[in-house]
Amino acid sequence: MTNRERILAALNYEPYDYLPILHFGFLGETLDRWRKEGHLNEQEYNEARCGDGDVRLEPLTKRLGFDLAYHRVFSPNTRIAPGFETKVIEVLPDGSQKIQTGHGVIILQRQGATGIPMEFDHILKGRKEWEELFVPRLQFSMDRVTGAWVNCETDMKPFDQGGLEYLKQPNREDHYLIHCGSLYGAIRDYVGMENLCYLIADDIDLVIEMIDVCAELCYQCAKATLETGALFDIGHLWEDICYRSGPLVNPKFFAEHVGPHYRRITELLASYGINLVSLDCDGMIDALVPIWLENGVNVMFPIEVGTWGASIANWREKYGKQALGVGGMRKHVLAQDYAAIDEEVERLVRLVDLGGFIPCPDHRIADDAVWENVQYYTDALRKALNR
Repeated sequence: MTNRERILAALNYEPYDYLPILHFGFLGETLDRWRKEGHLNEQEYNEARCGDGDVRLEPLTKRLGFDLAYHRVFSPNTRIAPGFETKVIEVLPDGSQKIQTGHGVIILQRQGATGIPMEFDHILKGRKEWEELFVPRLQFSMDRVTGAWVNCETDMKPFDQGGLEYLKQPNREDHYLIHCGSLYGAIRDYVGMENLCYLIADDIDLVIEMIDVCAELCYQCAKATLETGALFDIGHLWEDICYRSGPLVNPKFFAEHVGPHYRRITELLASYGINLVSLDCDGMIDALVPIWLENGVNVMFPIEVGTWGASIANWREKYGKQALGVGGMRKHVLAQDYAAIDEEVERLVRLVDLGGFIPCPDHRIADDAVWENVQYYTDALRKALNR
């Protein structure tokens, strides 16, 4: 079997000969640390910074003992196009910079800081900016598809310069996801989380319109991609709209106004034989899981375990075999000792035995991960799963 066949078999409760060892990717700070420690030379370091799922990650993937990255995805551009000018707005006395991003967000970039930067302001504040600056940038055109890049077996190719031909191959060895965009998380990016919460109270009709416009663009991008004859195994969406205590949106509002758009997209995917649809959302997602399942989104990813103890087992008990998952491995165990890793592997094996689940670190591998621990983890998990 190929890894593509194995992944699809595992998520469809079908037999497989071997369960691939997956990763999501690596934080830039992790790669920085490993280079300083001598694990990566300059060429390896530069290649590894290419992005999640890129073919240039394969040498690092293999050295650490992983089989492949789950996040092998084709992403038509479902965001604003053209983006706003990225520019420095102000340089502060300590050297920090206020920067306007392509999404129209003013962020604070501190020297040497890691993680998500603080947001100061947003171009999008209400209906005026929405209608004048955002709606025109959220219209479909075919270059949103043809201008995207494709991870082929040995290199990256533009969709319209060899990428499509690769995606049309029915017997590819690698699984491939089609990214269908974001129906709510993108709006959070444009407006800001706190501002969006106020906007729902102050002008709910505008928020609903934002959802409709963004969802229509996502649908049209997916439809146009599929109509080219490109073949995909799994649909994929991104949201990141939860935190440690639950969703950052009222589930009732979400079900009523976002749910139908998920259904429309998943029905489109199903018409092309794609019945697995994964969704990337951080935080405690429990209140949104039934909404996703009801609307055809059935693979939870990356199942951030967190302090709330997320697990495919909990959702399987509530929703049955329709609840599938990729992820759920506590990434910070990789900073601990072999005994902690062994304990985590034992926990993951019990979850794999439920079926419809493939372990994967619950985010990009963090900068506290010890190189030798990652290698120990992949070896221990491989031996335990393929016993």
